Amino acid sequence: MKLGRNDPCPCGSGKKYKRCCMDSASKQHAEVFDDVEAMLAMNPNLTVDELNVVLQHKVQDRNNSPHPDFCGLSPNQMTNWLYAPFAEKELVEINVPSDLSASPVMRYLQVILDEAMENGGKFKATAKGNLPIKVVQRANALMPELPISQFSMHIIFNEFTGTNEDKFNALHYTRVIAEIAGIIYRRSGYFHVKKAAQKEYQMHGIQAFFKPMLDATVSQYNWGYLDAYEYDIPLKTFWLFMLWRIKQHQNVEILTDEVITAFPDLLLDIWPDDYSTQDQKLQHMIETRFIHRFLQFWGFISIDPRRRIEGQPVTPLAQIQPLLEDTFTFKF
Repeated sequence: MKLGRNDPCPCGSGKKYKRCCMDSASKQHAEVFDDVEAMLAMNPNLTVDELNVVLQHKVQDRNNSPHPDFCGLSPNQMTNWLYAPFAEKELVEINVPSDLSASPVMRYLQVILDEAMENGGKFKATAKGNLPIKVVQRANALMPELPISQFSMHIIFNEFTGTNEDKFNALHYTRVIAEIAGIIYRRSGYFHVKKAAQKEYQMHGIQAFFKPMLDATVSQYNWGYLDAYEYDIPLKTFWLFMLWRIKQHQNVEILTDEVITAFPDLLLDIWPDDYSTQDQKLQHMIETRFIHRFLQFWGFISIDPRRRIEGQPVTPLAQIQPLLEDTFTFKF
């Protein structure tokens, strides 16, 4: 039997389905039609055209009004954050910080560019097609200068160091994104820096590539590239919403709850097992793909990797870094 929007919610909350587990879009549609039903009861002589005008205004008002499931964003604002091109995001200003020394991605890119510029715009790749050991060693040497270094003694598998590119995830990530952004390319056994990129680097320094690299990361890069989850969730689509929320409270568990509330259909692609619930699996993916391999790789946050201290579980809390504050200014 089909579940009606006014039926009791099957979760057992005691609320009507439309006020509880119904997805946000359906909730809004139900609320609009409830308003129309009430208006028809008060004005039974409305024509179809008049009713369409009323319905259009009701929908517009709903779409432009703050919605609690979206932490106060309107549906129209959320749509912009999810689907507008990088340069057309509303209510947020994305700046190029003057100091990028705390960003692993930008520091590693600088190492790659410097190596090429010192050798006429190119350098030889390994036989496997990776960055040469000299570049890897120069990137390794940056570890003490990065925000993550405060937690290095607690990291078993450190993504910010490695003996070669294959074992150095943050460096490999940077190289892949630089290729996607059209800054470097590999041909005939060499890594090349594009001529236009060489000129930009000489004129404006590493800051010239901050926005192109960030755009490539959130628009084109495959966020599942470095992991092997049995399910795939398009977290990249929600990057700006998640960044706004983690900036507000720094709590990964709260962030996961907010994502589930705003986008409940995400859980449809995750199956629980004997060890983890759907919520726990989504939180783990958010930690891996968004917190560690986006925000932390970029130097926007740092987070203690320990999940137990003296035998007790601890809530993962993000430490907001100055680079995030300097980059993103939310206008509300």
